Amino acid sequence: MKSRLLNSTLAVVLVTVALFSVPLALVEKRSIEGAATDAVKTEALHMIGVIENRYAADEPIDGAALVGLNDSGSGRYAVAHIPGAAAPIVIGVPPSGADPVTATATGPHGETVVVQESRQPVDNSILRMLLLLVGVAALTVAAAMALASWQARRITRPLIELAETAERLGSGDPRPRQRRYGMAELDRVAEVLDQSAERIGRMLTAERRLAADASHQLRTPLTALSMRLEEIVETDDLDTVKEEAAIALGQVERLTDVVQRLLTNSRESRNAAAVAFDVDEVIKQQAEEWRPALRRYGRKLYIEGPPGLWAVGTPGAVAQVIAALIENSLMHGDGNVTIRTRVRDTRVVIEVQDEGAGVPDELGARVFERAVSGHNSTGIGLAVARDLAEADGGRLELLSQRPPVFALFLARQTS
Repeated sequence: MKSRLLNSTLAVVLVTVALFSVPLALVEKRSIEGAATDAVKTEALHMIGVIENRYAADEPIDGAALVGLNDSGSGRYAVAHIPGAAAPIVIGVPPSGADPVTATATGPHGETVVVQESRQPVDNSILRMLLLLVGVAALTVAAAMALASWQARRITRPLIELAETAERLGSGDPRPRQRRYGMAELDRVAEVLDQSAERIGRMLTAERRLAADASHQLRTPLTALSMRLEEIVETDDLDTVKEEAAIALGQVERLTDVVQRLLTNSRESRNAAAVAFDVDEVIKQQAEEWRPALRRYGRKLYIEGPPGLWAVGTPGAVAQVIAALIENSLMHGDGNVTIRTRVRDTRVVIEVQDEGAGVPDELGARVFERAVSGHNSTGIGLAVARDLAEADGGRLELLSQRPPVFALFLARQTS
Protein backbone atom coordinates (compact mmCIF):
# COMPACT_ATOMS: atom_id res chain seq x y z
CA MET A 1 0.00 0.00 0.00
CA LYS A 2 2.86 2.36 0.82
CA SER A 3 4.41 1.94 -2.64
CA ARG A 4 1.03 2.54 -4.26
CA LEU A 5 0.57 5.76 -2.34
CA LEU A 6 4.06 6.91 -3.30
CA ASN A 7 3.59 6.00 -6.97
CA SER A 8 0.20 7.67 -7.20
CA THR A 9 1.51 10.80 -5.48
CA LEU A 10 4.53 10.89 -7.80
CA ALA A 11 2.29 10.57 -10.86
CA VAL A 12 0.01 13.37 -9.69
CA VAL A 13 2.95 15.65 -8.88
CA LEU A 14 4.67 14.98 -12.22
CA VAL A 15 1.48 15.72 -14.14
CA THR A 16 0.92 18.89 -12.12
CA VAL A 17 4.51 20.06 -12.58
CA ALA A 18 4.35 19.35 -16.30
CA LEU A 19 1.05 21.20 -16.71
CA PHE A 20 2.49 24.16 -14.83
CA SER A 21 6.10 24.23 -16.04
CA VAL A 22 5.67 23.69 -19.79
CA PRO A 23 3.27 26.62 -20.35
CA LEU A 24 5.34 28.78 -18.00
CA ALA A 25 8.53 27.92 -19.89
CA LEU A 26 6.89 28.82 -23.22
CA VAL A 27 5.58 32.11 -21.85
CA GLU A 28 8.96 33.02 -20.34
CA LYS A 29 10.78 32.09 -23.55
CA ARG A 30 8.52 34.34 -25.55
CA SER A 31 8.91 37.09 -22.97
CA ILE A 32 12.72 36.94 -23.13
CA GLU A 33 12.75 36.88 -26.93
CA GLY A 34 10.20 39.69 -27.05
CA ALA A 35 12.24 41.82 -24.66
CA ALA A 36 15.37 41.35 -26.81
CA THR A 37 13.45 42.18 -30.01
CA ASP A 38 11.88 45.25 -28.41
CA ALA A 39 15.30 46.49 -27.26
CA VAL A 40 16.76 46.15 -30.77
CA LYS A 41 13.71 47.74 -32.34
CA THR A 42 13.84 50.63 -29.89
CA GLU A 43 17.43 51.33 -30.86
CA ALA A 44 16.56 51.22 -34.56
CA LEU A 45 13.74 53.74 -34.05
CA HIS A 46 16.04 55.93 -31.99
CA MET A 47 18.57 56.04 -34.84
CA ILE A 48 15.77 56.92 -37.32
CA GLY A 49 14.79 59.76 -35.03
CA VAL A 50 18.35 61.12 -34.99
CA ILE A 51 18.55 60.91 -38.77
CA GLU A 52 15.25 62.78 -39.10
CA ASN A 53 16.48 65.48 -36.77
CA ARG A 54 19.56 65.87 -38.99
CA TYR A 55 17.31 66.16 -42.00
CA ALA A 56 15.23 68.82 -40.28
CA ALA A 57 18.29 70.81 -39.21
CA ASP A 58 19.87 70.41 -42.61
CA GLU A 59 22.89 68.89 -41.02
CA PRO A 60 25.08 66.24 -42.58
CA ILE A 61 24.30 62.65 -41.84
CA ASP A 62 27.41 60.54 -41.46
CA GLY A 63 28.89 57.82 -39.32
CA ALA A 64 30.26 60.34 -36.85
CA ALA A 65 26.73 61.53 -36.08
CA LEU A 66 25.43 57.98 -35.39
CA VAL A 67 28.37 56.15 -33.90
CA GLY A 68 27.79 57.54 -30.41
CA LEU A 69 24.39 55.87 -30.23
CA ASN A 70 26.02 52.46 -29.82
CA ASP A 71 28.33 53.37 -26.93
CA SER A 72 26.09 51.70 -24.33
CA GLY A 73 28.10 48.50 -24.49
CA SER A 74 25.23 46.43 -25.85
CA GLY A 75 27.44 45.20 -28.70
CA ARG A 76 24.74 45.66 -31.29
CA TYR A 77 25.46 45.96 -34.99
CA ALA A 78 23.69 48.69 -37.02
CA VAL A 79 23.57 49.55 -40.73
CA ALA A 80 21.97 52.84 -41.91
CA HIS A 81 21.06 53.31 -45.57
CA ILE A 82 20.76 57.05 -46.33
CA PRO A 83 19.25 58.06 -49.69
CA GLY A 84 21.86 59.80 -51.83
CA ALA A 85 24.77 58.60 -49.63
CA ALA A 86 27.66 56.94 -51.39
CA ALA A 87 27.75 54.04 -48.90
CA PRO A 88 25.72 52.84 -45.91
CA ILE A 89 26.77 53.84 -42.46
CA VAL A 90 27.98 50.76 -40.50
CA ILE A 91 28.24 50.79 -36.71
CA GLY A 92 29.79 47.94 -34.68
CA VAL A 93 30.74 44.42 -35.66
CA PRO A 94 28.32 41.92 -37.18
CA PRO A 95 27.10 39.49 -34.46
CA SER A 96 28.45 35.95 -34.44
CA GLY A 97 26.24 32.92 -34.69
CA ALA A 98 23.20 32.26 -36.79
CA ASP A 99 19.82 33.92 -36.60
CA PRO A 100 20.68 37.15 -34.77
CA VAL A 101 17.96 39.32 -33.25
CA THR A 102 17.14 41.83 -36.00
CA ALA A 103 14.98 44.95 -36.18
CA THR A 104 14.43 47.25 -39.18
CA ALA A 105 13.10 50.82 -39.15
CA THR A 106 12.36 53.13 -42.13
CA GLY A 107 12.10 56.90 -41.97
CA PRO A 108 9.86 59.27 -43.99
CA HIS A 109 12.77 60.33 -46.21
CA GLY A 110 13.47 56.76 -47.25
CA GLU A 111 16.31 56.13 -44.82
CA THR A 112 16.50 52.57 -43.45
CA VAL A 113 18.19 51.36 -40.28
CA VAL A 114 18.87 47.69 -39.55
CA VAL A 115 19.98 46.79 -36.01
CA GLN A 116 21.17 43.30 -35.06
CA GLU A 117 22.18 41.68 -31.81
CA SER A 118 23.66 38.29 -31.12
CA ARG A 119 21.17 35.59 -30.01
CA GLN A 120 23.62 34.17 -27.47
CA PRO A 121 22.48 36.39 -24.55
CA VAL A 122 18.87 35.51 -25.34
CA ASP A 123 19.68 31.80 -25.40
CA ASN A 124 21.60 32.14 -22.14
CA SER A 125 18.64 33.83 -20.48
CA ILE A 126 16.29 31.12 -21.74
CA LEU A 127 18.66 28.43 -20.48
CA ARG A 128 18.85 30.01 -17.03
CA MET A 129 15.07 30.23 -16.93
CA LEU A 130 14.73 26.55 -17.89
CA LEU A 131 17.30 25.50 -15.29
CA LEU A 132 15.41 27.50 -12.66
CA LEU A 133 12.13 25.81 -13.61
CA VAL A 134 13.77 22.38 -13.54
CA GLY A 135 15.22 23.12 -10.09
CA VAL A 136 11.87 24.31 -8.78
CA ALA A 137 10.19 21.23 -10.28
CA ALA A 138 12.79 18.93 -8.70
CA LEU A 139 12.33 20.58 -5.30
CA THR A 140 8.57 20.32 -5.69
CA VAL A 141 8.77 16.61 -6.53
CA ALA A 142 11.19 15.98 -3.64
CA ALA A 143 8.98 17.85 -1.17
CA ALA A 144 5.89 16.06 -2.45
CA MET A 145 7.55 12.65 -2.16
CA ALA A 146 8.74 13.43 1.37
CA LEU A 147 5.23 14.50 2.31
CA ALA A 148 3.78 11.44 0.58
CA SER A 149 6.22 9.15 2.39
CA TRP A 150 5.27 10.70 5.74
CA GLN A 151 1.58 10.42 4.91
CA ALA A 152 2.01 6.82 3.75
CA ARG A 153 3.70 5.93 7.02
CA ARG A 154 0.99 7.76 8.92
CA ILE A 155 -1.68 5.69 7.17
CA THR A 156 0.06 2.32 6.93
CA ARG A 157 1.31 2.23 10.51
CA PRO A 158 -2.25 2.31 11.95
CA LEU A 159 -3.29 -0.35 9.45
CA ILE A 160 -0.40 -2.56 10.56
CA GLU A 161 -1.34 -2.02 14.19
CA LEU A 162 -5.00 -2.78 13.43
CA ALA A 163 -3.93 -5.97 11.67
CA GLU A 164 -1.87 -6.92 14.73
CA THR A 165 -4.89 -6.24 16.94
CA ALA A 166 -7.07 -8.47 14.75
CA GLU A 167 -4.38 -11.16 14.89
CA ARG A 168 -4.28 -10.92 18.68
CA LEU A 169 -8.05 -11.32 18.80
CA GLY A 170 -7.78 -14.41 16.63
CA SER A 171 -5.08 -15.87 18.89
CA GLY A 172 -7.24 -15.49 22.01
CA ASP A 173 -5.90 -12.22 23.44
CA PRO A 174 -9.00 -10.01 23.74
CA ARG A 175 -7.37 -7.00 25.41
CA PRO A 176 -8.57 -3.76 23.74
CA ARG A 177 -5.81 -1.31 22.76
CA GLN A 178 -7.89 1.87 23.05
CA ARG A 179 -5.64 3.60 20.50
CA ARG A 180 -6.86 6.26 18.08
CA TYR A 181 -5.09 7.79 15.08
CA GLY A 182 -6.85 11.06 14.31
CA MET A 183 -8.41 9.69 11.11
CA ALA A 184 -12.14 9.08 11.25
CA GLU A 185 -12.15 5.90 9.15
CA LEU A 186 -9.23 4.26 10.95
CA ASP A 187 -10.57 5.36 14.33
CA ARG A 188 -13.89 3.74 13.46
CA VAL A 189 -12.13 0.46 12.61
CA ALA A 190 -10.10 0.67 15.85
CA GLU A 191 -13.28 1.35 17.82
CA VAL A 192 -15.05 -1.65 16.27
CA LEU A 193 -12.05 -3.88 17.02
CA ASP A 194 -11.97 -2.66 20.63
CA GLN A 195 -15.69 -3.34 20.98
CA SER A 196 -15.20 -6.79 19.49
CA ALA A 197 -12.29 -7.40 21.86
CA GLU A 198 -14.46 -6.46 24.83
CA ARG A 199 -17.28 -8.73 23.65
CA ILE A 200 -14.86 -11.61 23.04
CA GLY A 201 -13.31 -11.00 26.44
CA ARG A 202 -16.73 -11.13 28.11
CA MET A 203 -17.60 -14.29 26.19
CA LEU A 204 -14.33 -15.98 27.15
CA THR A 205 -14.77 -14.91 30.77
CA ALA A 206 -18.32 -16.24 30.77
CA GLU A 207 -17.21 -19.53 29.24
CA ARG A 208 -14.36 -19.97 31.71
CA ARG A 209 -16.68 -19.03 34.53
CA LEU A 210 -19.28 -21.51 33.30
CA ALA A 211 -16.64 -24.23 33.09
CA ALA A 212 -15.42 -23.48 36.62
CA ASP A 213 -18.98 -23.29 37.98
CA ALA A 214 -19.95 -26.50 36.23
CA SER A 215 -16.87 -28.28 37.59
CA HIS A 216 -17.63 -27.14 41.11
CA GLN A 217 -21.40 -27.57 41.11
CA LEU A 218 -21.32 -31.00 39.49
CA ARG A 219 -18.66 -32.24 41.88
CA THR A 220 -20.98 -32.05 44.90
CA PRO A 221 -23.92 -34.12 43.54
CA LEU A 222 -21.51 -36.52 41.87
CA THR A 223 -19.72 -37.05 45.20
CA ALA A 224 -23.03 -37.67 46.94
CA LEU A 225 -24.11 -40.05 44.21
CA SER A 226 -20.79 -41.87 44.47
CA MET A 227 -21.29 -42.36 48.20
CA ARG A 228 -24.76 -43.82 47.62
CA LEU A 229 -23.41 -46.23 45.06
CA GLU A 230 -20.67 -47.27 47.50
CA GLU A 231 -23.37 -47.98 50.10
CA ILE A 232 -25.13 -50.19 47.56
CA VAL A 233 -21.92 -52.04 46.73
CA GLU A 234 -21.02 -52.68 50.38
CA THR A 235 -24.43 -53.96 51.53
CA ASP A 236 -26.16 -57.29 50.96
CA ASP A 237 -29.51 -56.15 52.34
CA LEU A 238 -32.01 -55.88 49.47
CA ASP A 239 -34.12 -53.31 51.30
CA THR A 240 -31.07 -51.14 51.89
CA VAL A 241 -30.12 -51.48 48.24
CA LYS A 242 -33.59 -50.37 47.17
CA GLU A 243 -33.55 -47.45 49.58
CA GLU A 244 -30.09 -46.29 48.50
CA ALA A 245 -30.97 -46.78 44.83
CA ALA A 246 -34.08 -44.63 45.23
CA ILE A 247 -32.02 -41.91 46.88
CA ALA A 248 -29.42 -42.22 44.10
CA LEU A 249 -32.11 -41.81 41.44
CA GLY A 250 -33.26 -38.65 43.19
CA GLN A 251 -29.70 -37.38 43.19
CA VAL A 252 -29.44 -38.13 39.45
CA GLU A 253 -32.55 -36.03 38.87
CA ARG A 254 -31.07 -33.17 40.88
CA LEU A 255 -27.82 -33.58 38.96
CA THR A 256 -29.78 -33.22 35.75
CA ASP A 257 -31.40 -30.08 37.14
CA VAL A 258 -27.98 -28.65 37.99
CA VAL A 259 -26.77 -29.25 34.42
CA GLN A 260 -29.92 -27.70 32.97
CA ARG A 261 -29.55 -24.62 35.16
CA LEU A 262 -25.92 -24.23 34.14
CA LEU A 263 -26.80 -24.37 30.46
CA THR A 264 -29.75 -21.99 30.61
CA ASN A 265 -28.73 -19.66 33.44
CA SER A 266 -27.39 -16.95 31.09
CA ARG A 267 -30.64 -16.89 29.12
CA GLU A 268 -33.08 -16.89 32.02
CA SER A 269 -34.34 -13.72 33.63
CA ARG A 270 -34.13 -13.38 37.33
CA ASN A 271 -36.87 -15.17 39.32
CA ALA A 272 -38.14 -16.67 36.05
CA ALA A 273 -38.59 -20.06 37.80
CA ALA A 274 -39.38 -18.75 41.30
CA VAL A 275 -42.19 -20.60 43.06
CA ALA A 276 -43.40 -21.12 46.58
CA PHE A 277 -41.71 -24.18 48.09
CA ASP A 278 -41.44 -26.02 51.38
CA VAL A 279 -38.16 -25.04 53.03
CA ASP A 280 -38.20 -28.13 55.29
CA GLU A 281 -38.37 -30.43 52.28
CA VAL A 282 -35.30 -28.90 50.63
CA ILE A 283 -33.31 -28.97 53.89
CA LYS A 284 -34.33 -32.56 54.57
CA GLN A 285 -33.20 -33.61 51.11
CA GLN A 286 -29.79 -31.99 51.56
CA ALA A 287 -29.42 -33.48 55.04
CA GLU A 288 -29.97 -36.98 53.64
CA GLU A 289 -27.34 -36.40 50.97
CA TRP A 290 -24.65 -35.00 53.26
CA ARG A 291 -25.06 -37.05 56.46
CA PRO A 292 -23.07 -40.01 55.05
CA ALA A 293 -20.16 -37.73 54.13
CA LEU A 294 -20.16 -36.08 57.57
CA ARG A 295 -20.49 -39.48 59.26
CA ARG A 296 -17.25 -40.62 57.66
CA TYR A 297 -15.43 -37.86 59.53
CA GLY A 298 -17.28 -38.53 62.78
CA ARG A 299 -19.39 -35.44 62.44
CA LYS A 300 -23.15 -34.98 62.71
CA LEU A 301 -25.74 -32.80 61.00
CA TYR A 302 -28.53 -31.16 63.04
CA ILE A 303 -31.64 -29.32 61.87
CA GLU A 304 -33.20 -26.60 64.02
CA GLY A 305 -36.00 -24.11 63.60
CA PRO A 306 -39.76 -23.85 63.34
CA PRO A 307 -41.40 -26.24 60.85
CA GLY A 308 -43.77 -25.34 58.07
CA LEU A 309 -41.85 -22.41 56.58
CA TRP A 310 -42.49 -21.63 52.93
CA ALA A 311 -40.31 -19.36 50.80
CA VAL A 312 -40.34 -17.99 47.28
CA GLY A 313 -37.52 -19.06 45.00
CA THR A 314 -36.20 -21.90 42.89
CA PRO A 315 -35.95 -25.12 44.94
CA GLY A 316 -33.08 -26.43 42.83
CA ALA A 317 -31.05 -23.24 43.25
CA VAL A 318 -31.74 -23.09 47.00
CA ALA A 319 -30.67 -26.72 47.32
CA GLN A 320 -27.42 -25.94 45.53
CA VAL A 321 -26.73 -22.99 47.86
CA ILE A 322 -27.36 -25.13 50.95
CA ALA A 323 -25.20 -27.90 49.48
CA ALA A 324 -22.37 -25.42 48.86
CA LEU A 325 -22.59 -24.19 52.48
CA ILE A 326 -22.58 -27.72 53.89
CA GLU A 327 -19.66 -28.67 51.69
CA ASN A 328 -17.82 -25.54 52.82
CA SER A 329 -18.32 -26.63 56.45
CA LEU A 330 -17.19 -30.16 55.60
CA MET A 331 -14.05 -28.99 53.77
CA HIS A 332 -13.01 -25.99 55.86
CA GLY A 333 -14.90 -26.32 59.15
CA ASP A 334 -14.92 -28.76 62.03
CA GLY A 335 -17.29 -30.40 64.47
CA ASN A 336 -21.01 -30.80 63.99
CA VAL A 337 -22.95 -28.87 61.35
CA THR A 338 -26.25 -27.18 62.16
CA ILE A 339 -28.86 -26.02 59.67
CA ARG A 340 -31.10 -23.48 61.36
CA THR A 341 -34.21 -21.79 60.00
CA ARG A 342 -35.91 -18.69 61.33
CA VAL A 343 -38.15 -15.83 60.21
CA ARG A 344 -36.93 -12.26 60.03
CA ASP A 345 -39.55 -9.69 58.99
CA THR A 346 -40.66 -10.79 55.50
CA ARG A 347 -37.69 -13.10 55.00
CA VAL A 348 -36.98 -16.74 55.66
CA VAL A 349 -33.41 -17.17 56.89
CA ILE A 350 -31.54 -20.45 56.46
CA GLU A 351 -28.33 -20.55 58.49
CA VAL A 352 -25.51 -23.08 58.20
CA GLN A 353 -23.08 -23.21 61.12
CA ASP A 354 -20.23 -25.49 62.21
CA GLU A 355 -17.93 -25.67 65.21
CA GLY A 356 -14.68 -24.92 63.46
CA ALA A 357 -12.18 -22.12 63.97
CA GLY A 358 -14.18 -19.82 61.72
CA VAL A 359 -13.30 -17.48 58.89
CA PRO A 360 -9.90 -15.70 59.19
CA ASP A 361 -10.07 -11.96 59.68
CA GLU A 362 -8.24 -11.24 56.42
CA LEU A 363 -10.86 -13.23 54.48
CA GLY A 364 -13.97 -11.96 56.20
CA ALA A 365 -14.76 -9.18 53.71
CA ARG A 366 -13.66 -11.21 50.67
CA VAL A 367 -14.96 -14.65 51.44
CA PHE A 368 -17.51 -14.50 48.59
CA GLU A 369 -14.98 -13.39 45.98
CA ARG A 370 -13.88 -15.87 43.35
CA ALA A 371 -10.49 -17.52 43.81
CA VAL A 372 -10.38 -16.40 47.46
CA SER A 373 -9.81 -19.29 49.85
CA GLY A 374 -7.93 -19.89 53.06
CA HIS A 375 -7.30 -23.60 52.47
CA ASN A 376 -5.82 -23.77 48.95
CA SER A 377 -9.15 -24.73 47.39
CA THR A 378 -10.64 -23.29 44.21
CA GLY A 379 -12.45 -20.47 46.01
CA ILE A 380 -15.45 -20.93 43.69
CA GLY A 381 -18.07 -22.57 45.94
CA LEU A 382 -19.18 -19.56 47.98
CA ALA A 383 -18.98 -17.27 44.95
CA VAL A 384 -21.25 -19.60 42.97
CA ALA A 385 -23.60 -19.89 45.95
CA ARG A 386 -23.85 -16.12 46.22
CA ASP A 387 -24.56 -15.77 42.48
CA LEU A 388 -27.27 -18.44 42.71
CA ALA A 389 -28.86 -16.72 45.69
CA GLU A 390 -28.88 -13.30 44.02
CA ALA A 391 -30.20 -14.74 40.75
CA ASP A 392 -33.06 -16.24 42.79
CA GLY A 393 -33.98 -12.92 44.36
CA GLY A 394 -32.28 -13.65 47.69
CA ARG A 395 -28.93 -12.90 49.24
CA LEU A 396 -26.15 -14.80 50.98
CA GLU A 397 -24.24 -13.28 53.89
CA LEU A 398 -21.60 -14.17 56.44
CA LEU A 399 -23.33 -13.37 59.75
CA SER A 400 -20.49 -14.45 62.00
CA GLN A 401 -16.85 -15.30 61.50
CA ARG A 402 -16.45 -17.14 64.84
CA PRO A 403 -18.31 -19.42 64.94
CA PRO A 404 -18.78 -19.40 61.17
CA VAL A 405 -22.42 -18.71 60.32
CA PHE A 406 -23.59 -18.29 56.73
CA ALA A 407 -27.17 -17.13 56.16
CA LEU A 408 -29.37 -17.41 53.08
CA PHE A 409 -32.19 -14.82 53.00
CA LEU A 410 -35.27 -15.69 50.92
CA ALA A 411 -38.61 -14.00 50.41
CA ARG A 412 -41.25 -15.55 52.69
CA GLN A 413 -44.47 -17.01 51.35
CA THR A 414 -47.18 -15.66 53.65
CA SER A 415 -50.31 -17.16 52.12
